Amino acid sequence: MTTTQQFPRQLLALSIAALFPFSMAHADDLDKQKPASTVLIKGEKPAAPNVDGNSQASVRSSGSDTASLLRDVPGISVYGAGGVSSLPAIHGLADDRLRIQVDGMNLISACANHMNPPLSYIDPTHVGNVQVLTGVTPVSHGGDSIGGTILVNSPEPEFASDGQSKLIKGQAGTFYRSNGNARGANLSATYASDSWSVNYAGSIAEAGDYHAASDFKAAGAAASDRGWIAGDVVGSSRYRSENQSVGIAVRNANQLLELKLGMQNIPYQGFPNQRMDMTGNSSEQVNVRYQGQYQWGRLEARLYNEHTRHRMNFGDDKQFWYGNAPGMPMDTEGKNTGAVVKAILPISERDTLTAGAEMQRYRMNDWWSPSGTGMMMAPNTFVNIADGQRDRLGVFAEWDANWNAQWMTQLGARFDNVKMDSGKVAGYGSMAYGNPLSPTSIPGAFNAANRQRSDHNIDLTATARYTPSAMLSLDAGYAMKTRSPNLYERYVWASNNTMVMNMNNWYGDGNGYVGNLNLAPEIAHTLSFTASWHDAAQKDWELKVSPYYTKVHDYIDATTCAAIGKICMARKDGFLNLSLSNQNARLYGVDISGKTALGSIASFGSFSASGMLNYVNGKNETTGSGLYNIMPLNAKLALVQELGNWSNTVETQMVAAKTHLSAVRQERATAGYTLLNLRSSYIWKQVRVDFGIENALNRYYQLPLGGAYIGQGATMGTGVPAGTTVPGMGRSVYAGVTLKF
Repeated sequence: MTTTQQFPRQLLALSIAALFPFSMAHADDLDKQKPASTVLIKGEKPAAPNVDGNSQASVRSSGSDTASLLRDVPGISVYGAGGVSSLPAIHGLADDRLRIQVDGMNLISACANHMNPPLSYIDPTHVGNVQVLTGVTPVSHGGDSIGGTILVNSPEPEFASDGQSKLIKGQAGTFYRSNGNARGANLSATYASDSWSVNYAGSIAEAGDYHAASDFKAAGAAASDRGWIAGDVVGSSRYRSENQSVGIAVRNANQLLELKLGMQNIPYQGFPNQRMDMTGNSSEQVNVRYQGQYQWGRLEARLYNEHTRHRMNFGDDKQFWYGNAPGMPMDTEGKNTGAVVKAILPISERDTLTAGAEMQRYRMNDWWSPSGTGMMMAPNTFVNIADGQRDRLGVFAEWDANWNAQWMTQLGARFDNVKMDSGKVAGYGSMAYGNPLSPTSIPGAFNAANRQRSDHNIDLTATARYTPSAMLSLDAGYAMKTRSPNLYERYVWASNNTMVMNMNNWYGDGNGYVGNLNLAPEIAHTLSFTASWHDAAQKDWELKVSPYYTKVHDYIDATTCAAIGKICMARKDGFLNLSLSNQNARLYGVDISGKTALGSIASFGSFSASGMLNYVNGKNETTGSGLYNIMPLNAKLALVQELGNWSNTVETQMVAAKTHLSAVRQERATAGYTLLNLRSSYIWKQVRVDFGIENALNRYYQLPLGGAYIGQGATMGTGVPAGTTVPGMGRSVYAGVTLKF
């Protein structure tokens, strides 16, 4: 049976799941006609930059990765990974250091390579809006994170308007991109009355391996890198992703109850910067949210459950490279249940109190079935993490105050207790990996150790906004945020086999890793400031300048195994076997963004311009080295012309050379580059057409955050050194059509 033919069966499974709901989740404001970021309670700090899914229609056609929707948000950069699984970074902090919620769920990556990050669980065509908090995050939206917060929401349920008996509407779309032969389709439909609503959304996206620019030799690539991609194909970059959801909502004058069922199937996804590829990722999600307005205030509640079954092995490209290797099946199962209750209480004309509690229960198993007949991957199952447990219980309170027309403040406090544990582990066999029953062996010592950990984490925030005039606003804030290690950072145990250590790499740097039971939580102190100048109506022009500084105590960074008393195998392939330890780090930088209307010309329409500049500097103060995967200075300029139903954009993206590197990881430098992107859209009645050219001049460049290229396989020539930086995509012509009905 083909994957497409499975869709009716998957929809039937969703319907059956609805009869046995085992969780609830998602919460936003009752005013479904407005993005969440524009609905403010009295005294609440205005929201951070909001990404509206409708305004990002052209981005949906040019990429299938939801993280790409954030590319115009100041302070955001993206770690390269799979085609639908890149990892956003805020001011140099990424992955589990961020709080990322998808429809109210705090999703966790269940993979030793973090191939299934939170944003990979929602297709761009299913996104209604994204709220990005890059500065000081309120404690009601944070917890167990030291970076910012990204809140991704699917569209709010729609109901028939007054006097309308039924609402029937929908949307269908398709796209094609030349580079990688990418294509896909999506469909959504709503059937509703004035009190209930049913919605279905489904999407498919797939692509082959993409190509780097064909002129990379003339673009100044190092001699050692020239010819390293046979036929300029970037191996292990293909993917296919399928997402479906069904939402059912009911409401009355003051209350809303919504049930949402989601299902994902990714049959394959290649990763150029990993030694494994995703050979299957399935997820089932059940979310229910409640929201009610009462005389005393507003009550929000959510409860969710998500189950992930993840599989890795050599994909087609890598299998070719490894010849007749029997494969290396790796399996992970994660079960994630969470709940939050929050009350918003207006206690006076000036003051509003927000208080709540949050719970998350996470269970994970990571095992690798035997393969072949040799000692390296047989005869037993390799147990990477057994019965991994990570439970979090938190309480928080925020006080918002409108002191007068110019001043507003927010104070917040949060406490989280994070409990972690894991079961006993074992290698493929005692001869090669050690007897798991002997306390003198590596797995035996791990099994004999006390693996229970309990962290008591405190978050504190203080922010203020001063608006001296209609054309200027000033924001300042301080935060102390705390994050406990994830299961892989604490419980990955094998240090006596390079192959195994290579498989435990959630950084994409090509090195091998072993965990550290003694890791302490990270504690970050952040100062941020934003000055915003704009016209009185906030329509014609705006300039924002946002400097920030973060000091992180007990920052979890790579270290040599010897530094923490571990014995790891040495290697001579250009990479290292490393562990993790608590160190100290600092990051500082500035985000500058602006826009302005340029006026109009008869017969040519109106013109506007926008720009953005981001700079972050990260340093490990313990070692004096740079932090890993810090985006170099980068800027973006765009000129937009609008005439009737036409919109045309010319965009230039400029990135400086990356020279401030992580020495312990042997991170590679990248050269600076400039890209030109062209985009157009046309709207005619219910039809929208988007088309454009990404990297129009077909410039070769290496992704500063792309990691080490190890996607060897059918696309590679022989004798090519591993570890060169993953290149960016060459010229890609795209087109997309969306029909509303």
